[in-house]
Amino acid sequence: MLFFGSGVQSPRRRSQEKAIFCTILIVYALYFLFFSGSSEHAHIDTSAHDAVSKGGPYRDSRSGQAAPSASAARQGKALDKEMVVASTKSDDVSWLYQYFPEWHKSIYVVDDKKAQLTVKQNKGRESMVYLTYIIDNYDNLPDSILFIHPQRYQWHNDDPYYDGVPVLRNFQLPYLQKQGYVNLRCAWTLGCPAEIHPYTDPHRKDVHAGEYFKHGFEELFPGEEVPEEVGVSCCAQFAVTSWKIRERPKKDYERYRKWLTETKLADEHSGRIMEYSWHMIFGKGPVHCPTAEECYCKVFGLCDLDCPTEGECAGRYVLPPYSSLPDGWPYIGWKGQKQDPSKGLPEA
Repeated sequence: MLFFGSGVQSPRRRSQEKAIFCTILIVYALYFLFFSGSSEHAHIDTSAHDAVSKGGPYRDSRSGQAAPSASAARQGKALDKEMVVASTKSDDVSWLYQYFPEWHKSIYVVDDKKAQLTVKQNKGRESMVYLTYIIDNYDNLPDSILFIHPQRYQWHNDDPYYDGVPVLRNFQLPYLQKQGYVNLRCAWTLGCPAEIHPYTDPHRKDVHAGEYFKHGFEELFPGEEVPEEVGVSCCAQFAVTSWKIRERPKKDYERYRKWLTETKLADEHSGRIMEYSWHMIFGKGPVHCPTAEECYCKVFGLCDLDCPTEGECAGRYVLPPYSSLPDGWPYIGWKGQKQDPSKGLPEA
């Protein structure tokens, strides 16, 4: 601590004290200038985080669900990474804000014409959202884009508990930047090694695009030869870079959307045709089925797995008995039993 006493002092002593006093003033000024600005940013970030659980700018007070973030929020600044989500009014997407605040989000609400982000026609399932985003943002795309579904827990997610959080947390962005396109599913269950045979698939009662795929392919990719087999792990959740998207001209994506709008195919069939076309749109061959071992390691950084077959690694994914998960999942299992997702695997 410094004390400034009274009495006779030499000119040199007075000059030293003045210098010390000026130094203290400058330090205090810099302190308040710097930390007051930092406090303001901290306050803004905290408010945005609180909005996830308490309401606010990311929530729709009418539905209680997270509302979409607008592309206008870019404010002219180039984005590094963005999540594009195809949702409905009933979907709770607050988990995306809670666990991934560092990602910009474009959350489309397909059944709400008043939503900040929506589509002109709710058709073709998630494909209409994905194409609308690409077309509207073609000249201003972020480096890395995740195209995903809205639910945190859903059977589409490649995780033992079908949890989207570890899937997205483990995703390896550097690998995406090298590849351009990466599927978010590694298990071959549904889709691989060859889900669709355009020339030979018979009519099936379940939702399957096989018998419609040949004609759909010819309209989507005019002049290209229809492949004998098509295979990719389901279910239309993937990541793409801006440079990969722009390898095709914007008019291609506009043609895909026009086909989706005008086709007389049922919604589930047109959406399924698009589901098994995205990998080809982004430059992969008709059959794109990397081994599960390679996929889990390169896409999610899980490199010490026991993988008994090409399409399966132990403990990673089991096709559930029903498409809807039980109420209370992941803490309540298929038979109503209690389970702890932090310990062991769920009962199949």
